Amino acid sequence: MSYPGDGRLPVIYVRGYAGGPSGIDKAVDDPFYGFNEGSVQARVDGDNRPLFHQFESPLLRLMIDHEYQLLVQGDQEAYLRRQQHGTVPAATIWVHRFYDEFAPHLTQDPATFSIERAAQSLFDLVRLVREQTGAPRVFLVAHSMGGLVVRSMLQRVIPDAERVGGSLDAAAAFVDRVFTYATPHGGIEFAVGFGLLEKVRDTLGIQGADMFGPRRMREFLTPTGVALTDEFSATRLPAGGFPSERFFCLVGTNSTDYAAALGLSSRAVGPRSDGLVQIENAFLEGAPCSYVHRSHSGRFGIVNSEEGYQNLRRFLFGDLQVSADLTGLHPWGSPDDETVWQLETQMSIRGLPVVLHERSTAHLCPIQIERPAGGTDVRPVPIVRTYLSSKATRPPDPNNDAAPMETMRHVLRLRLLSLRAKGGLLSFLDHLEQAEDWADVLVVDIQLSEGAPPRTWARWGSELKVPLRDWTPDPATDAPLKDEEVAEGIWRACVRLPENARRLLGDAAAVTIEVQGRSTLPAGVPH
Repeated sequence: MSYPGDGRLPVIYVRGYAGGPSGIDKAVDDPFYGFNEGSVQARVDGDNRPLFHQFESPLLRLMIDHEYQLLVQGDQEAYLRRQQHGTVPAATIWVHRFYDEFAPHLTQDPATFSIERAAQSLFDLVRLVREQTGAPRVFLVAHSMGGLVVRSMLQRVIPDAERVGGSLDAAAAFVDRVFTYATPHGGIEFAVGFGLLEKVRDTLGIQGADMFGPRRMREFLTPTGVALTDEFSATRLPAGGFPSERFFCLVGTNSTDYAAALGLSSRAVGPRSDGLVQIENAFLEGAPCSYVHRSHSGRFGIVNSEEGYQNLRRFLFGDLQVSADLTGLHPWGSPDDETVWQLETQMSIRGLPVVLHERSTAHLCPIQIERPAGGTDVRPVPIVRTYLSSKATRPPDPNNDAAPMETMRHVLRLRLLSLRAKGGLLSFLDHLEQAEDWADVLVVDIQLSEGAPPRTWARWGSELKVPLRDWTPDPATDAPLKDEEVAEGIWRACVRLPENARRLLGDAAAVTIEVQGRSTLPAGVPH
């Protein structure tokens, strides 16, 4: 069968680091390398009784929500090779079982694990899946070290490959989008030891852990036959290479629930991490990302979480990209008063039981609002970039139970706090902990119409006289936001902050919302 062009490209999962031989043996005993693991969490109802929310797993939810198929047939690679070209359904899930050839109990005289070898075998699988499904590209979904395997393929293996390589962006013809959970894009560093632990790790390379250090990362992320046009940086995709907007990084912020190594990992890496990967090393410059309060793995792990899956499905299949920035900022005070401004953000989508993006002081990752010298306005502060699907289930219209709500809704919670610094150190003499200077929620509704630009409404929660869920924009009386018409295909508008916030952040302070459509490759695109 040929690719139907419905946006459901093949999904290939790539797992993370397993450790030494015993860890590899344990990993390969799982048919799906851990992507079949779910979770159960408790919530409290109106009577303070615990209710349970079950998350099946990212693998099962793709099968349930998007009708993907899992075609193992005893050996997925052998099954693929037996089929005729173009006859395998494109909406299928595959697991890159790269550890199998390194497992002592599966292979006689296994070689030592190599990330370059794992990246090469991933490219072999990508080509095989494309040939047998007829899909023009694939989606890659990776956890932890698996994201480095993916990047090694994108940045080194494919550019160096005969016939198909020769350029830094050669991988863009094979891969449509990449989603990484808690990948150490900038390596793994420790908050203790003053750099000594990293030197010991990178020198001895015990169980291949030196792959998380700068020397090895430069090796497996740099092509040998194509020259880089800019200076190498582990946290940046090379200029002219795979597009950063086709990469999504999910960042974990919960270090306390990572129990690996009896909690020693979490203590060594430090609290501003997911227990293994520090926050600043978990994303790529210029790539969209979300922060979720999840640990690297385990019971509260980032992969087996509803938050992770909902970000994943919207990035892969969402047909609308929405971004929000704070603009026109001119914070209260002057550089001499040494006030530090921090912004907490949350983003929720109607109908979901979880927060999809959260940056807060409690999780050690608020947005820092810098004050530039000279009294000029602060440059735009990114709040969130998210993806919505016009095909996602919506609640029924209260005025017409037979029809769903016409708009897609998401809510941004903003909370502004200030701290005082004296001589470069925080001062708490006049401080009131967790007492915000301003807080509000922005309710954003987006309506799509065939052949017309989107219409968007936005209201501050403090302006509403009813609960958020009961407010619905009425096109007859509520004028939509005006499009600034900055470029074709991009819809942009500004929502001024409430008056009490503008006193603190400047009279021109606003949330600038930008909406644009997106899609995967249509049918008939040449391979």
